[in-house]
Amino acid sequence: MSATAQLIQIDLSPRVPKPKPEWLKARAPMGENYHELKKLARKLDLHTVCESAQCPNIGECWNHRTATFMLLGNLCTRRCGFCAVPKGKPEAIDFDEPRRVAEAIATLGLKHAVITSVNRDDDNIGAAKVFAETIREVREQAPGCQVEVLIPDFQGREDALEIVLEARPEVLNHNTETVPRLYRAVRSGARYPRTLKLLENVKKFAPGMVSKTGVMVGIGESMDELLEVFRDLAALKVDILTIGQYLRPSRDHLPMTRYYHPDEFRFMKEECLKMGFRHADSGRLVRSSYHAHEQAESTGLVALSSLTQ
Repeated sequence: MSATAQLIQIDLSPRVPKPKPEWLKARAPMGENYHELKKLARKLDLHTVCESAQCPNIGECWNHRTATFMLLGNLCTRRCGFCAVPKGKPEAIDFDEPRRVAEAIATLGLKHAVITSVNRDDDNIGAAKVFAETIREVREQAPGCQVEVLIPDFQGREDALEIVLEARPEVLNHNTETVPRLYRAVRSGARYPRTLKLLENVKKFAPGMVSKTGVMVGIGESMDELLEVFRDLAALKVDILTIGQYLRPSRDHLPMTRYYHPDEFRFMKEECLKMGFRHADSGRLVRSSYHAHEQAESTGLVALSSLTQ
């Protein structure tokens, strides 16, 4: 073979995206409830992770009057390779935000509210106080509503975690996201041992608290690596685990390596249940807050009567 024939050919034509498998497609957002919730969020100057993170389930969830509210503004201090939430220098923490989030939850009549935030590495204690105050405001404005919080790692500050736990949410969620080998690229500023320590401390500081975490697949990990992570989490007595397909938000984000097949999601769920998780939700469009009230109910640790809408 000639030297010319051995040259690597570079295709300069526009890349044609491969079509998504039929089992991965979600319906486009629409419907009366969807538009009402969008108007309410704008009226109260609130952010939802559903919009900021480009969640594929936004249409289904919003039409069921379920949304995940995002505290502490819409600018994250970290640059995680998978996340579509805008990055940048955030504004001062808005300590009136908890009241407005609770007002939205009360207006919607939610029985299970999911509340998350951007990372605020500039003020971890202030961020924790906003979470705690939001929980207290929800108790005041929407009595009987269960509260699930999806928190950042607070850079490992245990005093910040304790502030949130003292407000007694029903579910404490912190996402693991990926396998240790990929942490540097996937979770900028995070550390796998720090994540495990936080989840361990949930049970240590608040015995009886329902703990939860989530993992993405299709970002370069192997099945063996995933199973090892699941074993680590099961050893910490994490109650709920969610496993979903990573979908690349844009060309500026980490590439997706492959689509997992429904059979693989079923396999992972079965393995997790064998490991002792109280609930494992594994599927192509599963996200941390997708069907969150059903996940909490299934543990048997959160009152069924309070979750019935």
